[in-house]
Amino acid sequence: MVIYLPGEQREPQPAPEPSFDELTPREIVVELDKYIVGQAAAKRAVAVALRNRVRRQKLTPEMAEDVLPKNILMIGPTGVGKTEIARRLARLAGCPFIKVEASKYTEVGYVGRDVESMVRDLVETSIDMVREEKLDEVAERAEQSAEERVLDLLLPSTPPAAMEPAGPAALESHRREAADRTREKLRAQLRDGKLDQRLVEVEVRERSMPAFEIISNQGVEEMDVNIRDMLSGLFGQQKKRRRMTVAEAFDYLIQEEENKLIDMDQVTRIAVERAEQMGIIFIDEIDKIAGRETGHGPDVSREGVQRDILPIVEGTTVNTRYGMIRTDHILFIAAGAFHITKPSDLIPELQGRLPIRVELTALGEGDFVRILTEPKNALIKQYTALLETEGVKLHFSEDAIASLARFAVMVNEQTENIGARRLHTILEKVLDEISFEAPDLKKKTVKVDGAYVTKQLADIVKNQDLSRYIL
Repeated sequence: MVIYLPGEQREPQPAPEPSFDELTPREIVVELDKYIVGQAAAKRAVAVALRNRVRRQKLTPEMAEDVLPKNILMIGPTGVGKTEIARRLARLAGCPFIKVEASKYTEVGYVGRDVESMVRDLVETSIDMVREEKLDEVAERAEQSAEERVLDLLLPSTPPAAMEPAGPAALESHRREAADRTREKLRAQLRDGKLDQRLVEVEVRERSMPAFEIISNQGVEEMDVNIRDMLSGLFGQQKKRRRMTVAEAFDYLIQEEENKLIDMDQVTRIAVERAEQMGIIFIDEIDKIAGRETGHGPDVSREGVQRDILPIVEGTTVNTRYGMIRTDHILFIAAGAFHITKPSDLIPELQGRLPIRVELTALGEGDFVRILTEPKNALIKQYTALLETEGVKLHFSEDAIASLARFAVMVNEQTENIGARRLHTILEKVLDEISFEAPDLKKKTVKVDGAYVTKQLADIVKNQDLSRYIL
């Protein structure tokens, strides 16, 4: 049943993020526990691997060069937190991170990308991260410069004062003071947003480049970008005057000033070093390429893909648009369900490059209860926050949460087990009616109990066709 009561608003209280360099492995696990339920062995393994990177930076250069990362193989069913552990770990450490699916490098479903593209993507991610950091550093100066340029556009140029016989210096001083007073008035109006809709003419740069594509063994994307960069100087940039509002002009000029203040050569150097020394590549679905070649059928390339991935995991040099990138110290985290195959089906060389193996367990009813309530981004907290934007406060009773967890377990037992992802579909089904009526329930508290959950899911249980409703 649903009970409507007068609601109250509550203010969110953000918690300060700890510094990564100061975190011990135990504290790293505590941070991961805020978002991921269970899987203590996997959290412990990645925490030690990440802490070893901090330790390595304190070694002498000669010793640090020989200390290689201990790559990790996560084994467990889908939806138990393998990807989330790696993603949260990278976010906690501020490391460049990408996720790739090993199966996309097979011949079936091939999308025109070689295995080295994962390293190029990692470098691009690192470039974006460092550039954002530099943008934050120059944001204030860029805004000040853009403000001055907008004022130059708004303030009409004053003709030079006529040189009269009596007191020309006094007239010029008076003219400058009047112009300064006018400029300060416009500055105050600009900061108050009173000039946002006024039209001004801005000189913008437009790059004129022909559209073309080159196919080579380096990959379509990489060659296409390199050729465009090489010919950008030849085709040049055209300047064009455009009329736009002051608000649009201000945003455009801020971006232009930021680009002037950022040294992209320095950004590239820092990003490349960060990708080489702190990068994390998460290779998912590695079990899909496990197994020996049969000589026929759609999976003949599985072992070939393993051999292509092997040199990158072992340590090689990859050519990117930013120069040569070494993969010796990139941390690789591979993951797979291994329902049909087993880790020993991988080629021996690749197995040896994944020395740390952790097994993630399937989720039970108690785990689902914790997933719904404990993490900082728990599903119930997300749905509650979404409805609060409509002025509706959502409250789940304990028996409602228990009912959701029981139903998730039942669904996983009777259909393909996809872990916690079931909860998204189940909660959408339960809250469908409340979400639809939310705009009409302002300043109300909606209480959801076990009876209401059972009622909303009754048609699925009655039909006993879980795949039709859930998959």
